[in-house]
Amino acid sequence: MLTKIYLYFIIYAFLGWCTEVVYAALKEGKFVNRGFLNGPYCPIYGFGVITVVGLLSPIHGNPFLLFLGSVFVTSLLELITGFILEKIFKQRWWDYSEVPFNIGGYICPLFSLMWGLACLIVVDSIHPMISRLVDIIPHVPVLIIMIVFTAAYTVDIIATVNTIFKLNRRMERIEELSARIKKSSDELGESLAASTINLVAKKELIGEKINQEKEKLEEKIEQTKQGMESEWADMVQRRREALEDMKNSLNKELLEANIFGSKRLMKAFPGWKTKRNKEAFNVLREFFNKKSPKKKL
Repeated sequence: MLTKIYLYFIIYAFLGWCTEVVYAALKEGKFVNRGFLNGPYCPIYGFGVITVVGLLSPIHGNPFLLFLGSVFVTSLLELITGFILEKIFKQRWWDYSEVPFNIGGYICPLFSLMWGLACLIVVDSIHPMISRLVDIIPHVPVLIIMIVFTAAYTVDIIATVNTIFKLNRRMERIEELSARIKKSSDELGESLAASTINLVAKKELIGEKINQEKEKLEEKIEQTKQGMESEWADMVQRRREALEDMKNSLNKELLEANIFGSKRLMKAFPGWKTKRNKEAFNVLREFFNKKSPKKKL
């Protein structure tokens, strides 16, 4: 029995991935490898279908109750999954905050109703066919499928989790560099303003005595001006060099941010949001979009 359930999970995870790819192709006009993982499977669909089939089989004969039960079960699963992923990775993979009557941005009535209708079709029409197919597959091929899937699935989870944590660290570094660049730029501007104000103040102060010691004070004004201009020029050059170094470091961080799978994740989840390092996240998304010209189907 457990073997059949696991095989159901594999099949529906794959069919769910196919559904997401078709939906993205119709919406975006291009192929997008949707899903949290890199492989051709969306685990949430596998868990969702086997949960609905397992819990709601007793009310299979009542379409209305089956629909309500499916809406509740799939919405609860989506809510729990979104909440757990956000707590673990500090990222929100989808967000329905702009959809009316959403709950925490994790679920919304529109998609809950769609899941309910989809589950009606699955339970009434698709699952009976899948069940008959599973029953006629010989035991040895089933074992091979399960072993290969488990190995690939495990490696994929490890790689994806590693990618996300690396991306988080990269965003923290980019955010830190951006803050340093802004601070240095602000300090440069403040220094320029202070130097200007100081120079004007000295000119005004000297101007009050200009009638008394005109020639001497004019020479002093020129010396003061030249000294301040030289100091100001040196300061500007140092600040510019520091800014250039930090900007080069930021560009390096961006170029190295193309961690395996990170670009795919950003494409797969257009509603992906982050609680931390929002500015860096937006910079990375824009960077990946510029590097990846849209390929039409």
